[in-house]
Amino acid sequence: MVSQMGTLGQTGLEFFGKMSASISHEIKNVLAIINENAGLLEDYILMTEKGIPLDPVRLKTLAEKCGAQIRRADGIIKNMNRLSHSIDKSEQAVDLSDILELAPALFGRFTAMKGVVVETKTIEVPLIITTSLFFLLNVIWLCLDLSLDVAGPEKKIGLSAEKTETGALIRFSGLNALGELPADTFSGAKEKVLFESLKAELVVDQGQKEIILNLPGDIT
Repeated sequence: MVSQMGTLGQTGLEFFGKMSASISHEIKNVLAIINENAGLLEDYILMTEKGIPLDPVRLKTLAEKCGAQIRRADGIIKNMNRLSHSIDKSEQAVDLSDILELAPALFGRFTAMKGVVVETKTIEVPLIITTSLFFLLNVIWLCLDLSLDVAGPEKKIGLSAEKTETGALIRFSGLNALGELPADTFSGAKEKVLFESLKAELVVDQGQKEIILNLPGDIT
């Protein structure tokens, strides 16, 4: 048990570290763009000091670009805040419709690097389960990371959730290269402990070209 808890903790730390590094990289990109626009503003000021009239349209465009980056940074930090607070409780009621919006935003930089588009299907009604939000996000990332490598030439992954008799499931579909998946995928100690912590079951459906994550309604 101690060994399992140690493995689970280490897996969680690795996930949090990976996400934090990605988020900080995104924030640095935003700051770099704002800094570039600040330099352009300084150029405009130098031009006016030399008697060159300032074009208000250029100034407006510059302000709009800075505003867009500030809104982008605000969204990134809000997502980071939600990830950080996911550790607050070991178990909590979560709405999978919210999680399916949060997860692609958190992992967006990784999907963009692979050139893959994640298409999330909207859930019309709340889909509530009681689980560990932090480790659920970890497992969703595990499945999505794998899906990125088997998305096929279409480079599109479908992400959806459905209610089941015992809880809910999350479906990763459109995995046209799923047949190339090694047989021992998810057989490592870290993966096993993660799934056990959520009482989750993973189904790889080669025929339908999808990965299905089955979740209980309550892990207590």
